[in-house]
Amino acid sequence: MSSYLLQTEIEIDATPAQIWAILTDFAAYPAWNPFIKYIHGIPQQGDRLEVRIQPGGAKEMTFRPEVLTADAGRELRWLGSFLLPGVFDGEHRFVIEPLATGKVRFRQSERFSGMLVPIFKGSLERDTKRGFEEMNRALKARAESKP
Repeated sequence: MSSYLLQTEIEIDATPAQIWAILTDFAAYPAWNPFIKYIHGIPQQGDRLEVRIQPGGAKEMTFRPEVLTADAGRELRWLGSFLLPGVFDGEHRFVIEPLATGKVRFRQSERFSGMLVPIFKGSLERDTKRGFEEMNRALKARAESKP
């Protein structure tokens, strides 16, 4: 089975609690997030979310991942599948790493696995990675503009 890791990161002048509050305020995503257009559900281990993504200019996609980790101020991680498990799975992670007082490193990554990974690798590297980077910049702008 093929796998592929996509990872981006950005430094943000904010506390882990501020970043967590923005990340888990799913209702506000349409107002600021250019990549994840919509999330419905509760960021709680074992729960299912409904997530709609649209990587820069690519086709919109909706899936229902299961929350694997919801560690406040540290990590939100979920696992989603396209069609059936093993065909094209994605384990998405948001990691908040404190750097200094009032500064964090935000890391967004996804490990893709399954039979279709080789077919989609080019669009993942191009479109999905651009979507991650656009979201990271938007998160930074939102966090740093908050009082």
